[in-house]
Amino acid sequence: MVLKRIERLWLLIGIAGIGIGLASVVLTEWLHLDPCHLCIFQRLLMLVAGVFALVAAGVAWRGANPLPFGGLAMLTTLGGVAVAAHHSWIQAYPSDTNSCVGSTPGPIESFIEWLGQQLPALFLATGFCDDDSFRLFGLTLANLSLLLFIVLTSAAFWALLRARST
Repeated sequence: MVLKRIERLWLLIGIAGIGIGLASVVLTEWLHLDPCHLCIFQRLLMLVAGVFALVAAGVAWRGANPLPFGGLAMLTTLGGVAVAAHHSWIQAYPSDTNSCVGSTPGPIESFIEWLGQQLPALFLATGFCDDDSFRLFGLTLANLSLLLFIVLTSAAFWALLRARST
């Protein structure tokens, strides 16, 4: 089985997305962190983007067009960029009105609450969005997530351009 360059790129994006998503679970447990709703949503988007990218790799390997699943992977990572940027903004400018914990939960909070009931080890939100007490390399986890989503979005965009030109 010889993988072409485009298949390897989708495979790398998929493994990275799933690996980053699972690493966030391990980091949460290992460091006793309390993830918020936006943290969990970013984790979910990273895992979903990874799955879409792996499917794109498999589709490309079979000789079919990876654009539909690759496009979904890129759209998912773009959503991750938006969520991580919003989360970084909440942490940079904390106030009572900007936190993700409010009197009425929005659709993301409600969905994450439901997921937390189904799979608490992966999706239970116990923290506050404006908590930036843990930093790695001087960046909050939301900042790191934003950077990783930008890298994966760029890689997916490049893979889509390459797939389109072949």
